[in-house]
Amino acid sequence: MSVAKKCLAFSGLFEAELLIELMLRYWAHPLASDPDFRNELLEGAAEALRLSIAGQQLMQNIPPKQMNFVAAVWYVEWCAVGNGAEDPRGKRKAWLKKIRRTIPSCFCPPDSLG
Repeated sequence: MSVAKKCLAFSGLFEAELLIELMLRYWAHPLASDPDFRNELLEGAAEALRLSIAGQQLMQNIPPKQMNFVAAVWYVEWCAVGNGAEDPRGKRKAWLKKIRRTIPSCFCPPDSLG
C-alpha cells in the first residue's frame, strides 16, 4: 500500500484531527483555535491525498504515491495562502515556513532519507 493510501486511511481517524490541532498550535498558526478551519484543513488534506493516489503531482519533490499527511496539510494551507486567503501580518506564511524548516523530512521522498 502506498504512503498516500495509508495517510488517506489515517485521515479518517481521531488521531489525524489531533495531529492537525498540534501542528497548528505548536507552530502558532493564527487560526489554530478555529474549529471550522481545522475541519476544512482536514477535509482538504484528505482530498489532496485522494488526488495523489490518482497520480496527480501536487508537490515537486514528493512523488504522488509518497505524499504524506503532514505534506498534504501543508499543501492545502499553501494553496489557500497562494489563492489570496486572509493572512494577518503574514502569520500564515510564517507557519508554512516553520513547518518546512522544522520537519523537512515530510517534504521529500521517504527513500531519499538515510
